[in-house]
Amino acid sequence: MSSTAPPPVDLGKGSAGDERLLAVSPLRKLLGRPELGSVVGAVAVFVFFSVVADDFLQTSSLSTVLYAASTIGIMAVPVALLMIGGEFDLSAGVLVTTSALVSSMFSYQMTANVWVGVFVSLLVTLAVGAFNGMLLTLTKLPSFIITLGTFLMLTGLNLGFTKLITGRVSTDSISDMQGFDSAKKLFASEFVIGDVTLKVTVLWWFALVAVATWILLRTRFGNWIYAVGGNADAARAVGVPVVRTRIGLYLGVAFAAWISGQHLLFSYDVVQSGEGVGNELIYIIAAVIGGCLITGGYGSAIGSAVGALIFGMTSKGIVYAEWNPDWFKFFLGAMLLLAALLNAWVRKRAEATR
Repeated sequence: MSSTAPPPVDLGKGSAGDERLLAVSPLRKLLGRPELGSVVGAVAVFVFFSVVADDFLQTSSLSTVLYAASTIGIMAVPVALLMIGGEFDLSAGVLVTTSALVSSMFSYQMTANVWVGVFVSLLVTLAVGAFNGMLLTLTKLPSFIITLGTFLMLTGLNLGFTKLITGRVSTDSISDMQGFDSAKKLFASEFVIGDVTLKVTVLWWFALVAVATWILLRTRFGNWIYAVGGNADAARAVGVPVVRTRIGLYLGVAFAAWISGQHLLFSYDVVQSGEGVGNELIYIIAAVIGGCLITGGYGSAIGSAVGALIFGMTSKGIVYAEWNPDWFKFFLGAMLLLAALLNAWVRKRAEATR
């Protein structure tokens, strides 16, 4: 009895085999990157202010731009991941202030080591993040409504508790308390690279971008984030833990808010209870400029970093160009619209080349 060998499977060009094995051109890969539009925009902003502002290219200016970008970028990274997962967090801005207030007031009122207040603040901040995630999954309400409610509650709590405990709208100074110097080194110190003096927030920012990029591209949880943001029902049908994924994303936002809050506290010693209102929109803008879609399922952590960098260059470039800073919000809005249009064009080009 003779047997016939199966015909060879051709996986070359034009094959009907697994498309993941097909060669992809560098151009197609480039057009498929979510952050492409933001990178083009960042280059344009950099060139523009290099021409119109003489001081923009100085090393001291670089330090200032990176610091401004890092304070936004630390929060923009987890906000971008949350948006990729299809959700929003409108309480992120005031949560930063809540984190700082809890650290300061607990340490001062309990006359405890500053690090005790820092740890308590971490627990409180993560509890708020867990509250947002759990309430979202239990009520099935839109995240816009859930976090808007949290935003309003935190705004009132920040002001009410601060006035109740201190009798003022700001906290007492904790600069002379035990542990302050060591905590400041971690959250608000400076370091020098060559001729450039940088804030430690730049390191926190880069570290968060690296970790978030690794999560999105190299872990199962990253696949879950994209799946939940693309279609939560379909993701649930194939076994993706949608509830855990969403809660994890809100915990990520809370953790970044804790870092930002500690930087705020240890940079200025005292905290104003009304700070942070409106910053949540800046974090979302940075993520959108970086290529994240409002509808979810698309974006990157690197894109959010580029979006934050554009924000830093614009906010400081206007100062170096000696323009009226009242126009800043106009330029920010214009950048948002241009970035959204550019990102939409890039996506269409990427889909057309598939």
